[in-house]
Amino acid sequence: MTINALRTPDDRFADLPGWPYAPNYIDDLAGYEGLRMHYVDEGAADADVTFLCIHGEPSWAYLFRKMIPVFTGAGHRAVAVDMFGFGRSDKPVDDDVYTYHFHRNALLAFVERMDLKNVCLVVQDWGGLLGLTLPVEAPARYTRLIVMNTGLPAGEEAPEGFGAWRAFNRSQPDLAVGGLMQRATSVLTDAEAAAYDAPFPDKSYKGGVRRFPELVMLKEKGAADLTPLSKEGVETSLRARKFWSEDWTGESFMAIGMQDPVLGPPAMHFLRSMIRNCPEPMEIADAGHFVQEWGAPIAKAALANFKLA
Repeated sequence: MTINALRTPDDRFADLPGWPYAPNYIDDLAGYEGLRMHYVDEGAADADVTFLCIHGEPSWAYLFRKMIPVFTGAGHRAVAVDMFGFGRSDKPVDDDVYTYHFHRNALLAFVERMDLKNVCLVVQDWGGLLGLTLPVEAPARYTRLIVMNTGLPAGEEAPEGFGAWRAFNRSQPDLAVGGLMQRATSVLTDAEAAAYDAPFPDKSYKGGVRRFPELVMLKEKGAADLTPLSKEGVETSLRARKFWSEDWTGESFMAIGMQDPVLGPPAMHFLRSMIRNCPEPMEIADAGHFVQEWGAPIAKAALANFKLA
């Protein structure tokens, strides 16, 4: 099946602050032939440990720019991927294309295509909702986890903060992504906020942005059941909860942006209770949802925790 998609012009990504990384592309992912996925791949290709960084909504690999040099500076490999609909990856124009398993299967195919091993997952937001399910399919590939402001929802009622976010996103078919990022992240400069706008020349590129909140496996407040769109990932999320609580044997590190009104301390402590042997989290007092913007100290602390510094 051919998927009609847009490709953001390269000049939109020229001279982004703090982003010197050359783009890499795959256009033959199994099941996604014809769609081009972007990733950055820094550090030695034969490094023992690979840090796989997976972004969420509405960001892209740029969110990891403060963590990547810490990982590579310690001699490791860092791979940061853009999901379809985000960053420099192709963007299907039909909102209906974007489903839970559309994204998850693409990530699974990417890991297989790259043959990533001894992986430290580095995840936040949808990077966690999806990324935390990947080891279920290939546990031998994954040995470490850095988890930040995310969750594994499986049909619970949405907390008030998320309900407000989903309603706001519905009201903004042309969401001002850079403005949202700047409001949520006190340390962003105007130029950095503009880098988050770069992937989206106009609203026709924002199908993924519009759709992600609708896919979260949480019920509307007072609703008897999930919406059809949000039901799809429940079983997969439950399998992942079982994996992390019963089968995970790797090392974990958790960091929490304490000012996050949606996936802050309560959500993260709930998630921590599901991750076998997860130590006490690192708390970033000033950080909100996009805690990677405080990423350098988090990455350094994680490396020290893993004895990889």
